[in-house]
Amino acid sequence: MTKGQIEAKISEAISKFEIEYMGRGPKTIRTYIINDMIIVRLSGLLSPSEQKLTENPQGVELIKKVRATLFEGGRGYMETLIKDVIDVDIISTHSDISTTTGERVIIISVSNNIEDLITK
Repeated sequence: MTKGQIEAKISEAISKFEIEYMGRGPKTIRTYIINDMIIVRLSGLLSPSEQKLTENPQGVELIKKVRATLFEGGRGYMETLIKDVIDVDIISTHSDISTTTGERVIIISVSNNIEDLITK
């Protein structure tokens, strides 16, 4: 597979996770492989009710806490989906969501340089 094909398959896996586990898929998703990192950028994740909550500081805090807790609870499932695409060990996963833009960024560190594995 090419780098672009792997990025597309990872995007599909993350989208599947968002729909099946988080209950709502992103409007757009883009994945970037850089050496031993995978960066995933999702937009359009907040529901209309969550968007309404962002109008006050307590709502922002609540959304961030709930989304972080849900993400942590499903991290193992998401990592399994990604490992099915690329057969490398996942070292760590980091995520944050912007309540201003409705965008989530996921950064995944893996055990090998994926770009080196692609070119072999």
